[in-house]
Amino acid sequence: MGETLLPKRIALPVFASDALSSVAYAPDEILLTLSLAGLAAYSFSWKIAIAVAVVMLVVVASYRQNVHAYPSGGGDYEVATTNLGSNAGLTVGSALLVDYVLTVAVSISSGVQNAKSVPLLHFLDGHEALAASIAVVVLMALNLRGVRESGGLFAVPTYCFMFGIIAMVLYGLFRILVLNEPLLAESAQYGIEPDPQYAAFTGFAMVALLARTFSSGCAALTGVEAISNGVPAFRKPKSKNAATTLALLGGVAVTMVIGVVVLAHLTQLKLIDAGRSYYTLNGERVDVVEKTGIAQLADIVFSGFRPGFYFVIAATFIILFLAANTAFNGFPVLGSILARDGYLPRQLHTRGDRLAYSNGILVLAVMAIVLIVAFKADVTSLIQLYVVGVFVSFTVSQLGMLRHWTRLLKNETNTASRRRMRQSRVINAIGLTMTGTVLVIVLLSKFLQGAYIAIIAMAAIFILMKAIRRHYDSVAEETAWDENTDRMLPSRVRAIVLVSKLHRPTLRALAFAKAARPSSLEALTVDVDEEETKRLVEHWEAAGLSVPLKVVASPYREVTNPILDYVKNVRTESPRDVVTVYIPEYVVGHWWEQILHNQSALRLKGRLLFTPGVMVTSVPYLLASSGKAKERLERESVSGNARRIRRG
Repeated sequence: MGETLLPKRIALPVFASDALSSVAYAPDEILLTLSLAGLAAYSFSWKIAIAVAVVMLVVVASYRQNVHAYPSGGGDYEVATTNLGSNAGLTVGSALLVDYVLTVAVSISSGVQNAKSVPLLHFLDGHEALAASIAVVVLMALNLRGVRESGGLFAVPTYCFMFGIIAMVLYGLFRILVLNEPLLAESAQYGIEPDPQYAAFTGFAMVALLARTFSSGCAALTGVEAISNGVPAFRKPKSKNAATTLALLGGVAVTMVIGVVVLAHLTQLKLIDAGRSYYTLNGERVDVVEKTGIAQLADIVFSGFRPGFYFVIAATFIILFLAANTAFNGFPVLGSILARDGYLPRQLHTRGDRLAYSNGILVLAVMAIVLIVAFKADVTSLIQLYVVGVFVSFTVSQLGMLRHWTRLLKNETNTASRRRMRQSRVINAIGLTMTGTVLVIVLLSKFLQGAYIAIIAMAAIFILMKAIRRHYDSVAEETAWDENTDRMLPSRVRAIVLVSKLHRPTLRALAFAKAARPSSLEALTVDVDEEETKRLVEHWEAAGLSVPLKVVASPYREVTNPILDYVKNVRTESPRDVVTVYIPEYVVGHWWEQILHNQSALRLKGRLLFTPGVMVTSVPYLLASSGKAKERLERESVSGNARRIRRG
């Protein structure tokens, strides 16, 4: 585990790629939403960007307090549970689980949209959902390789994206402000026909649209909480390194978002919400193959240097694919913590042989693909579901941190410590006010646009987790040992070997039953075919076996119920006896062979297991094809041991 811990230079791209990559779609969503009111609304773009940047800096400052106070990796879930109770913790947990799935769906879908801007990749048009689903599968496979390996793979593209965007912004501003070059984006020539609902950009309509624009721009904040969930993955000192990485994330992300929006404003870049606003030329609507904001900016800024354009586009769609890695690191860890506390299936708590939470990675990939296919990889549709979950967790977490510092201040007497705690409480109070306000804005502006789907999903997951916990608690209570637990031995063990024909599997089952030395032993067959039963009895008597063979009649040629009735009658005769039923089974090497064999045995076992006082023992008989399966298992075992030896 020590070898998988991440230094800051790797932790930044691993945990912050989501927040950094939002530069590729958060400015676009600001411009898309403002287009509903026409050109007049575009003057608000940079003001919205500044508001988003202020919120991001406040949230980053708040979460720096979180990682110092709770370095165990529980993040918002641990903060809420410890300070506000289990229901608050589950609210945060369900919100984050939904938001992680949306992170993957939005990032991958946005990556496909950017990839379409490259002429060689125009064939993706119309096949976005398929391409995005394939990308999720590839990303899942990379993460199953382990945190350390995937971190190294993701570092280079993330830094390339940061360099490409910052270089594009600086060079574009240099050409416009210093060289006085009239840089105009490809879409600058068009006018915009607004949505009639917002055409009169005044009063309530203006406030509503600006609120909706701001909430869409706040997509840039998603991923900030992932660092607080991933503190255990940092090298020591963990909290300090995580806090430093958060500060780096905030500074870089704010610079990039404001830079892109300002450059878009100066180049008169336009984007439309297709179907609600329209491009116009000379007063007439025109159909335009629209490029993303980053593609348009890179095209004009690097107009004399095409490698620069291709570098930015390549880095953008790669980082958008890899941005989902934030969720692939956060979702499995959070799922493991929730599973440890009994709110999710326990299979999510364990690591695979690559030290990754393999089951959590698989679940996340499947859920993201379902969303991508359902929404056809449309970023604008998916973005309406986004942000709600993360701001729920932000707000509840900041409230929990206020409780945390208030509780500690009651018992702290050291003056310097009390001063630091008060400062932290003030920061978290500002964070609570800011994130709570944004949450209200998001809910009001996005609810009918699709946010209600995310809220329903959170509620469903919350209820599911409560039900799982009740089940685990019920099982624990039911199976708990105490001094009154009945430890009386059964009076006798009566063994019954099921027989369909006299062959090697039957003889092996008989031998195994004899070796167990039961109080009584008998063989049992069901008469579904008179001729076959007669031959079996004759063969049994001729073989001279010392075990009596009982024949149970079955007028309707049914096997399971006659055996169940016989076993129940044996139990009724002596309730303190234990009945052990031995079932011969074939062990096969191919899945299709399993369909051809053992079906009656499986049905019978399923029924017998619900019968009190009855034990079921499968006696395997290896067919020739099972040897191939055994060889495969041995090869996998040798391969796994080799990996562990190399790691050791």
